[in-house]
Amino acid sequence: MKIDIQDIKFWADGIRNSDDRDRVLECFWGGQLNSKSWLIEQVAHHCNVKNAKIVVYGGWYGVLSTMLFNSSLGIKHITSVDIDPKCKDIATTMNKRYEMEGRFTAVTEDMCTHKPDNDTYMVINTSCEHITQEQYNKWLDKVPGDAQIVLQSNNYFELEEHVNCMKSLADFERKSKLKVSEKMELELPKYTRYMLIGRKS
Repeated sequence: MKIDIQDIKFWADGIRNSDDRDRVLECFWGGQLNSKSWLIEQVAHHCNVKNAKIVVYGGWYGVLSTMLFNSSLGIKHITSVDIDPKCKDIATTMNKRYEMEGRFTAVTEDMCTHKPDNDTYMVINTSCEHITQEQYNKWLDKVPGDAQIVLQSNNYFELEEHVNCMKSLADFERKSKLKVSEKMELELPKYTRYMLIGRKS
C-alpha cells in the first residue's frame, strides 16, 4: 500500500505536536501496520464500501483511517471514535486533508455510549481485546442492524491493558455474537491477530 506524501507530512505533524511522541509512535509498529493493511486488503476483497460512511472504534491516532482513505475503496466518510481525549487532536492532524474535505471526524467518546448514524454502512472495531465482554455486548447493541461489522482481536495475553484476549479464532467467533461471513487469522511475530466480518445475528 502506498501512502500519499501529503499524508506522511501530516503524520509527522501529528507526532511532532504530541506531548507523548513515543506513545504516538507505537501505532507505527510493524504488527500494528501489518494488521491494518491486512484488514484493508480483506475489506477490499469481501466488501463494497464505495461512497460508504464508516465508523472506526478504538480509532486511536487515526492511522487506520488514513490508510483506508489511501486505499482504492472510495470511502465517503470516516468517524474515528476513541475514549482517550488525547487522540482527537492528533487523529485530526494526521487526517487533516480529509478533515478539511469534510470526510473525517474524530470523536472523544466511550464506544459503549457512542451511537453511529443509521446510515452507517460499516463499523470497524480493532480493539476488542481492550474491552470486557460486557462492554463489547453493550457496544454491539448500539450498532445498526444492517451495518457490516469488522472485528479484530488477538491472543497477546501479556499486556495488562488486554483484558479480553481470545484463545483462538473459534473462541473469537463464538463471543462475537455475529452472523459471520468471513473469518481469518494472521500470524505475527508476537501474537496471532484474528479478524471477523459479518453482521449482527
